[in-house]
Amino acid sequence: MSYLTETSSYLSSLRERATTQLTGGIQVDLARASTSDAMAVLYKLASSPDTAVDAMALLHELQVHQVEVDMQHEELRQSRVELENELIRQTDRFERAPAAYLVVDEASVLCEINAAGLRLLQASSDDVLGRPLTSFLSAPSRERLRWMLGQAKTQGSTETVELELQHMDGLSRMIYASADKEASSDRFLVVLMASPSQS
Repeated sequence: MSYLTETSSYLSSLRERATTQLTGGIQVDLARASTSDAMAVLYKLASSPDTAVDAMALLHELQVHQVEVDMQHEELRQSRVELENELIRQTDRFERAPAAYLVVDEASVLCEINAAGLRLLQASSDDVLGRPLTSFLSAPSRERLRWMLGQAKTQGSTETVELELQHMDGLSRMIYASADKEASSDRFLVVLMASPSQS
């Protein structure tokens, strides 16, 4: 038997014996015991002169633990509020950024796009999400995009490259692109900017 198993078994046995002693031999499932059950046991202990001091010490310990739990709960609640607010701020920054932000997978399939990206591609999110970014580019630019994503995968961020964007109406325009691999996934953040002469 391992040390961990022995320790766990000993602690379980100790808890069971302590519960039996506290409840006067009546089996009580403390995980399911209500607050009133626990208070009844505490009251019984406090009523006897032999166990009153122990009951008061136990009550004090319970009160200290309750305050600790309440403080931890408040800290967790505050942390959750802060994290939710930060998520809202970051989402808003992504969505309202003046540059086109796109998240693509290794095959350049668009997973996310902000408002500036939709304006640049002259399309709605329903029209672009799930489509490869390469489908909006000229043939030579498709190869440059694939090269750029390969560089981002192996080296992190990339140099800016020039791509030819082809709109559905047949017109084309030159744009600048750079990419960086997301740390938490196999996807890439791609930033697209219109050429200043074509803004």
